Amino acid sequence: MTNCNDCQQHRDSQRILPDWKRVFVNRQEFLKLLSLTLGGLISAVAVIPGFAFLVNYLFTHSGDKWIALGPKDKFKEGETVDVVFDDPAAQPWDGCSARRSVWLRRDENDKFTAFAITCTHLGCPVKWEAGPQLFMCPCHGGVYYNNGDVAGGPPPRPLRRYPIRIKDDVIEISVGQFLPET
Repeated sequence: MTNCNDCQQHRDSQRILPDWKRVFVNRQEFLKLLSLTLGGLISAVAVIPGFAFLVNYLFTHSGDKWIALGPKDKFKEGETVDVVFDDPAAQPWDGCSARRSVWLRRDENDKFTAFAITCTHLGCPVKWEAGPQLFMCPCHGGVYYNNGDVAGGPPPRPLRRYPIRIKDDVIEISVGQFLPET
């Protein structure tokens, strides 16, 4: 018969010890594993926001909406005015950038034209000059005629136009994520 101390010693001698040369990796293997892990984490941090933006864009299209700018009698014939409206796709964190603007001109009794305020060169805001009847871009010298065509400077295309309709004597423009080229 054996006593408990002998059993304990017997079990200790039977215990399988790990091969420490396999458990610990050498310095080269450790640095390789560390660089691959850190590279993967940095790549994930760089790729995840772009992927989230793409998924958000693909699945949250709000479509175009008609925005009322005001009654047609409010606008005088031959006059171009800046009309401010709220962006229908605005988010709570957009703040003052949720307010958008359009240049609206009443050409005839029921004929209106709505121009985007952004220059087609680099997107700077254009200003209407009533005296010479021109849209002027103050940043790079872009000039547009009163019909939106390029008069001079670097802009490659005419001013963009919003689709427009009159519904119940109220002027409405179609506003979406993108303004089509016209």
